[in-house]
Amino acid sequence: MGHSKHKKHHHRHRSKDKSDDDDRKQHRSRRSPSSDRSSSTSDEEEYREKPISTKGKTMEEIEEERQIMKNERRRQREVRKVYETPHEKRQRRLAKKLEKERRQKAALGWDSEHLGMTNANNPFGDERLLETFVWGKKLQKKGLSDVPPEHLKVMTAQRVEENKVELEKLKKQRLERERQKAEMETEKEFLQRVKEAEYYREWEKQEDSFHFNQVRLRSNIRISDGRAKPIDLLAHYINEDDDDLAVEMHEPSTYLNGLTIRDLEDLIADIRVYTELEQQQKSGGKSNHYDAQYWQDITTITEDELAKLRKLSSRLYHDQRIDDRREGIHEAVSHDVIETFKNKTPQQLEQLEQRIRSKIDNETGIDIGYWESLLSQLQAHMARARLHDRHQLTLKRKLQKIKQEQGIFHAPISSSSTMSSTSTIPKKKKDNENNSLDTYNDNEIESFENLEIKCFYEYEQSRYSPILVNVNDLDLEIQKRCTDETDDWEKLKQQRESVIKSGSVKPDVEDAFEAYARSMGSLTTDDADVNTVVPMDVQYLWSDKYRPRKPRVFNKVHTGYDWNQYNKKHYDTDNPPPKTVQGYKFNIFYPDLIDKTKTPSYSLTVCEDNRDFSILKFHAGPPYEDIAFKIVSKEWDYSYKHGFRCHFQNGIFQLWFHFRKWKYRR
Repeated sequence: MGHSKHKKHHHRHRSKDKSDDDDRKQHRSRRSPSSDRSSSTSDEEEYREKPISTKGKTMEEIEEERQIMKNERRRQREVRKVYETPHEKRQRRLAKKLEKERRQKAALGWDSEHLGMTNANNPFGDERLLETFVWGKKLQKKGLSDVPPEHLKVMTAQRVEENKVELEKLKKQRLERERQKAEMETEKEFLQRVKEAEYYREWEKQEDSFHFNQVRLRSNIRISDGRAKPIDLLAHYINEDDDDLAVEMHEPSTYLNGLTIRDLEDLIADIRVYTELEQQQKSGGKSNHYDAQYWQDITTITEDELAKLRKLSSRLYHDQRIDDRREGIHEAVSHDVIETFKNKTPQQLEQLEQRIRSKIDNETGIDIGYWESLLSQLQAHMARARLHDRHQLTLKRKLQKIKQEQGIFHAPISSSSTMSSTSTIPKKKKDNENNSLDTYNDNEIESFENLEIKCFYEYEQSRYSPILVNVNDLDLEIQKRCTDETDDWEKLKQQRESVIKSGSVKPDVEDAFEAYARSMGSLTTDDADVNTVVPMDVQYLWSDKYRPRKPRVFNKVHTGYDWNQYNKKHYDTDNPPPKTVQGYKFNIFYPDLIDKTKTPSYSLTVCEDNRDFSILKFHAGPPYEDIAFKIVSKEWDYSYKHGFRCHFQNGIFQLWFHFRKWKYRR
């Protein structure tokens, strides 16, 4: 009974397995051929991630869609594992294993040519190609032949880790060097840019100075050629570099007389250009002669003259009354205004200007146009007054300089000039009470004609040109020092004849001494010989001629890099090898040799205690002692093409040599 139940149960199981096999066969039959081919591919190619569209989506939506696709791939993989056959399972696992080996080989640095090699399939016939190589001889030499393989793996891993750390350290050092080099290059470029900027700044200054000097040179040329422009005369008047004593008798404002409207406009433009150049020179520190007040006064006067000429030219085309109303000052009052400003000092005009400005600012019910026109004319009169005072001071300074050059400090003055100066004292005191500055007017100095006459008088009194004097009128002592032309010629002829006879310009010293002794005469009873010589403690330079001494030397050691095969392999130009001695240059000075026919010599002896060094000894003879040097013991190169030199000339013994370089050939 139990047996039958068992058979029945067994039959049921077999029928169930059979039905499952049928279902699998039907499922495989339903699968397409493409699915069979895809089962042999790797997991990475089989379940390749599909691209996700990110257009118009947020990050949360994109992440949610990616998670859904990931879950779907996991579900499909689980379903495929359920319905795969044992053969497909083996193929899948084998493909996974091969993919893992391929990644390991790629990590070890295998190229695409050797990735397909295995222990059974390789061109080397090595059955243990994929196994780790063990160098038995090396382990035996190090005493590690009995170390277990597990311990060797640990040691190898440690060594690999140390190598990685060392490589990382070298990489950091390399990156640090590159960073420092980049910083040095950046700093070098910055310094170069700063240097170039400074150079171009200096170049611009030199260019401005060149243009300024050219302007002054053209001005001087036009003045010397007699075709000077007004700007040339105005610049020459204020130029302090001229050391000549020429006195400009005319004020600078007189250079504007006779100029047309076009000339005055050109003069204003020239003044503007000239002042700009002078300001650039002053800012560059190359000129301190820029006088802003002078050029401002000249500009003011020029603009005033230009306005007057334009007013005169406009009268030809417009009604004069309209111009008078526009100017604010009637023609009948204009003359009185000019007389008011005339013969006033700059300080008085400044006080008048302050009163006019105060009147315009504070008072009401006045003619503003009149007072503003009056103020504009006042500026021109103030400029003329300042130039007038400046011109008077210049004349005084020139006159004082002429007196200093001639050595005159108290020139005779006529009674008329004394009376005129006496009469001007009260007026001068009165002006000083009103003015804080020391100013001069027409009564304080002479007129131009009197000043010129006075200069000529002082020139004649100073006796610049020497006066011819007769020799007989001089004292006897002075006559003795004077040489007659005939006597001088006779003396010169005698000297020439003596040179022709003796063949030498220098006379015989002994003959001269005997002639001098004969001129002293013979001894008398009151005379005595004084021939006793007292020894002196003074030591002369030639007294130690025979004293033994060490010669002076000037030596050099020639060092350099020896680029042999080893150094070429282990060093480069950035990290050069240590320098080695490649030769010597000895310069020994023997200027005071007693026997100059014997040439100094040298000898070379190897050191007994150290065969790598030698003693180079130089011998020259009295009064010089022998001198020796310790040098490197190598074979010398006696070729003159390679710099060997050994000669004695002009008291200098030179010994130059290089060591021979050995070249190995295969």
